[in-house]
Amino acid sequence: MIRWFHRALALGAVAFVAACGSNNDPVPAPAPAPVSIAQTATDANLTALVAAATKAGLVPTLSDANANLTVLAPTNAAFNTLATRLGFTDATALVNALPAAALQSILQYHVIAGRVGAAAIQSGPATRPTLYTFGAAPATLAVSTTGGVGFTDAVLTRANVVTADVAASNGVVHVIDKVLVPPGVLNVVQMALANPDFTSLTGALASRNLVPTLSAAGPFTVFAPTNAAFTAIASTVASLTGPQLDTVLTYHVLAGQVLSTGIPFGTPVTTVAAPRQFTITAGPAPAIASIADSTATPARIVAVDIRASNGVIHVIDKVLIPSPL
Repeated sequence: MIRWFHRALALGAVAFVAACGSNNDPVPAPAPAPVSIAQTATDANLTALVAAATKAGLVPTLSDANANLTVLAPTNAAFNTLATRLGFTDATALVNALPAAALQSILQYHVIAGRVGAAAIQSGPATRPTLYTFGAAPATLAVSTTGGVGFTDAVLTRANVVTADVAASNGVVHVIDKVLVPPGVLNVVQMALANPDFTSLTGALASRNLVPTLSAAGPFTVFAPTNAAFTAIASTVASLTGPQLDTVLTYHVLAGQVLSTGIPFGTPVTTVAAPRQFTITAGPAPAIASIADSTATPARIVAVDIRASNGVIHVIDKVLIPSPL
């Protein structure tokens, strides 16, 4: 009896050990320790972001154990989209073409100080300061929580968070579906190209070889009609001769930078299509102001102060028609 008991006890012990080590009840592996933001981007195959950060000299910052940052990380597709809008073949060509200083400014515009999770962004302030400084102050991103978490940049386009709260040892990463465009880095043409609501305008500028002119040092003030504004007078635009279209396009441009705070309301303003002028009248809401041209319908200014490296863009909802053409 004693021998049988010892044998049963031994068999039970073997069975217990086998059960603990069986495939049906595996011992969980310890969770991997978080890695730096730079390594997180590499592990996530965000190759365009890593390439831009490398050229901009920001990898040490994103690897710093004491950094404590929140990074809005654009996908490779987001970089490719911006690249093609700006006339480059792909993200690699974009990174190769832009100066390191420009890439640094663009990427700093994607970084928020501190570790800010998606829930805190949703419940927090309507704007978030970034590490990019413009005009002696941190440039901000407007926060939107409609349809998920999103950020609106300086060119008035929205980036959506597609993967939130990726933990890193020195902060947190939120993956976004668009490259955020900061103020003061790209020229007025590039800023317009970065917003898909200005494709009619930029197409017309390219067709008349005005892109090099507006890409020069300037500064310029551009009153930029939306695609809907061009669509509304498509037949008129189609009937214009080349020189007439030149006149229409340059009628939307002022020499010098005129911010919204410096608009001379009620005073005729001479355009680049001199001696042709127009007059800007303040309000009423929701328009910020309106512009009286040669037609009976004024153009409303619906957004202001899109700051470029060589001037400023104000958005209008109608194509201005000068007289004479």
